[in-house]
Amino acid sequence: MFKNLTIGQHYPVESPVHHLDPRVKILMTIIFIISVFFIERLTGILIVLAFLTIAITASKVPVKFVIKGLRPILMIIIITFIINLLMTPGNVIFRIGFLSITEEGLRQAGFMAVRLTLLIMGTSLLTLTTSPILLTDGIESLLKPFKKFGLPAHELAMMMTIALRFIPTLMEETEKIMKAQKSRGADFESGNIVSRAKNLVPLLVPLFISAFRRADELAMAMEARCYRGGDNRTRMRQMVIGKVDYAAIAVFSVYMVAIVLFRILW
Repeated sequence: MFKNLTIGQHYPVESPVHHLDPRVKILMTIIFIISVFFIERLTGILIVLAFLTIAITASKVPVKFVIKGLRPILMIIIITFIINLLMTPGNVIFRIGFLSITEEGLRQAGFMAVRLTLLIMGTSLLTLTTSPILLTDGIESLLKPFKKFGLPAHELAMMMTIALRFIPTLMEETEKIMKAQKSRGADFESGNIVSRAKNLVPLLVPLFISAFRRADELAMAMEARCYRGGDNRTRMRQMVIGKVDYAAIAVFSVYMVAIVLFRILW
């Protein structure tokens, strides 16, 4: 299950999307997340899906690799679908005891499931096409104006990127510990909720120890390299918005205009 997690992973390949300025990709991702919640009709979903198809094709990331990242959150999508299906009032089309399914609930549940799917697929492209170093530099550059208000832009960007980068590492470590505990007779699947929670103790304790050990090793490595934060820090590559970035902004602007016009007119 954990090997299917693509959040935080970088897929190195030569593509126009990989060469985009990280600041442009971060801003477009944020606006894309907002646009996904603007859609309320099937045509809007088709517009988002068309843009997402163009972005994935241009990134040269295999579609199977992007879809594979949906498996770990499949349960969240199902739970969201069921909650919206049963909790939305409206015209009842089916009833079992005190539970009822309405036309509005069915529509809302379907749209929420599709939105979450498109959301994960779109946001995963950011980490798949951007290295951790560039992602840190992009976040720091975007947060730099807030330094006037006392916000530690570099430190915050570094923490966010390290946390994102270590998600697949911790998931891989969790899978190894689970296999090791199962080989010793541990059972994580049978029993009620209380017994399952108790069975997670042999998993959580070594996982926390491993996480603290990795954090200590990372801190020692940064200290050995005389890391002192963002003060007087220079970069080998300066971030410059080029022709490819302007072309991407133009394509993204067409997408946003289509979403806004569709929202206003229909």
